[in-house]
Amino acid sequence: MNVRCLRLAICAAALLLWSTSPRAGEPNWPDQLTIGTASLGGTYEVFGNGLAKILTRTLNLPVARLATEGPVQNIEMLEAGEAKLGFVTIGIALQAWNGTGIWAGKKPARSMRAIFPMYDTPFQFLVLQESAVRSVTEMVGKRVGLGSRGGTSAAYFPEFFKKLNIPVNLVFGEWPELAAQVHRRELDVLAVGAGVPVPSFAELEAIDKVRYVALSPDQMVALRLAMPELTPSRIPAGTYPSLLRYYETVGLYNFAVAHADLPDDFVYNVVRAVFENHEEMIEAHPAAAETVPANLDRNSFIPLHPGAIRYYRQIGKAGQTD
Repeated sequence: MNVRCLRLAICAAALLLWSTSPRAGEPNWPDQLTIGTASLGGTYEVFGNGLAKILTRTLNLPVARLATEGPVQNIEMLEAGEAKLGFVTIGIALQAWNGTGIWAGKKPARSMRAIFPMYDTPFQFLVLQESAVRSVTEMVGKRVGLGSRGGTSAAYFPEFFKKLNIPVNLVFGEWPELAAQVHRRELDVLAVGAGVPVPSFAELEAIDKVRYVALSPDQMVALRLAMPELTPSRIPAGTYPSLLRYYETVGLYNFAVAHADLPDDFVYNVVRAVFENHEEMIEAHPAAAETVPANLDRNSFIPLHPGAIRYYRQIGKAGQTD
């Protein structure tokens, strides 16, 4: 059994535990819900756990977070009907929608509909404090951990290094194992695109002294010219214990997307549950502080689900749904 099938089987088993529970929903609602998130040790995992808990309670139906390789696989699963909700970064979603970049040669993915903004994804580099690497340029020939192959980090960092003409040795895997390899001095750099704080970064800081290496201003300009979907991003000082000043970088915004065929009233209630339980979402992960209707305009091309449009118009955000 491959990893993807195993994860689906585990998710199905978890949902079966709910099979005898009553559900207070409309007749056309699904009996259960699966959310495609990402690999262990990342922000999607923690955010997804918080969301699944809220939706299980408020919708009174079983909601399970499915560990995936990230946005690429989440979109694939939406297209295949294996998940009805998923998390994506705008950059990956744009490529999938248009059939370009990492989606070149595939049928454009048109099943996803945006339902709510999540948070910004800053691109970050971490090394041990003892490392001689003090700039991205000095990563030439280093072993760089990028997370799972289907994640945003794995999609973008190889292009970053290529554009900046910095040859590195790329290593893929789940974040806890990559962080453990840094701890064992088997890996030189962690390169992550995720909401902050990244759980595996925080865990590594608890056992090792680390340092955050930033892109130079010229490098950020070069990357934004090559990839216009990138936007300026900043990690506040104190986000990590070792981060004593603002960390300037580039980033992408994250959105939760739903399959287009989900009932409108169901999606309306999903969106309402997220915003009416905002404090609980922040308790699950601090990045959820950015999960607010005002950030709806960070998406300019994924169509909104009609159920989401109903909610935003109800709260006076009609102009953002046009």
